[in-house]
Amino acid sequence: MRVSTANSYDNTVSLLARRQAELAQLQENLATGKRVLKPSDDPVAATLSETAQNRLSRTQSDLRSLETARTGLQQAESGLAESGELIQKVRDLLVSAGNATFGPSEREDIARQLEGLREQLIGVANLKDNSGRTLFGGLGGAATPFVDLYSAGGNGVQFEGQRGQAAAGNTSLPQTLDGNAIWMRVPEGNGSFTLSLNPSNTGGVSTSVGEVTNPSALTGDDYRIDFADVAGVKQYTVTNITTPAANPMPGQTGVPYTSGMTIAFDGQSLQMSGQPAAGDQINLVPAGKTDIFSVVQDAVSALRYTGANDSAHRTQELARTMTEIDAGHDRVLLARGRAGEWLNRADSLDTLLEDRSVDLKTETSRLEDMDLVKGISDFQTQQLGLEAALKSYAQVQRLSLFQMIN
Repeated sequence: MRVSTANSYDNTVSLLARRQAELAQLQENLATGKRVLKPSDDPVAATLSETAQNRLSRTQSDLRSLETARTGLQQAESGLAESGELIQKVRDLLVSAGNATFGPSEREDIARQLEGLREQLIGVANLKDNSGRTLFGGLGGAATPFVDLYSAGGNGVQFEGQRGQAAAGNTSLPQTLDGNAIWMRVPEGNGSFTLSLNPSNTGGVSTSVGEVTNPSALTGDDYRIDFADVAGVKQYTVTNITTPAANPMPGQTGVPYTSGMTIAFDGQSLQMSGQPAAGDQINLVPAGKTDIFSVVQDAVSALRYTGANDSAHRTQELARTMTEIDAGHDRVLLARGRAGEWLNRADSLDTLLEDRSVDLKTETSRLEDMDLVKGISDFQTQQLGLEAALKSYAQVQRLSLFQMIN
């Protein structure tokens, strides 16, 4: 059998080169702390690791979005708190405005204070977050969602944002609130119907805001209460003016009137006070929607009213605006409670997403990272083996038959 010395040497050199490459690869793994540096190192682990990293990227993106939403909601909740305080100040001024001893100068002073509070309310409604986005613009739209047209001869405040409220998702929360639903959807009157005095009234009659006694009996029609003086006796008649024939209500025709009396018809009741003049009228219409800014402006207009029957007119309008202010305050409190609920949910989602991130990082580490203790041990073993092989090869390479010839 003939064995080629050159071939044996070549095989030995190839083996040494392969071991040296393996040692270099192990050294690179130790330097990076990674067991899988490229897909070919472990295709299955590389695939699972990439999936985990993608999920981790989405989770971290959700965390950033959640933090942005949390900041916006905190600022919105603070704005709603300020709005509630301003509305409470408005209510306190309306209570003081009912003082019968106040003259024109006192009422004018209250009116000016109410105008200042109205401007502050508009400022709160137009608040923006740190990035310049409006907090109460709904689903987007104008940079200034609440535009005051009153000073320009227009009709109050106009909402120019996009109505609607973004819904909360499984891992996301709204970043803005629908200001239209908060401040621009205040129920008129008592929420079911509205009472007003005819501008041409000359007597001193006024009414309460009224109440619903039987919701199922409400018709949603318009009514008019007419006063007459028959043989020196004040009488009233309730007429349904929605029906084509404008029918007087049964049992409510030519009824003697006394101040402070309460009347009821079609599931609704109201209390009338003061002394009416013949021909005076009270109108009852189904309630619609108004806005908190118009309510405050109506109170200002009532305080500055100097027409006929001004005392009864102020009493009537201030009573109505007081009820509407309370309804508007309730809507602000409801929105603030919803914002607080979302902030609590943000805390829970933050904990959930942080835990998910930790789990995904652990999974990625399990798939990619190497056991450093085992890696160092393997490195030292291979290093010793390579050193021994190199020394052996050096010794064998010096062997020659010529050394055996003496």
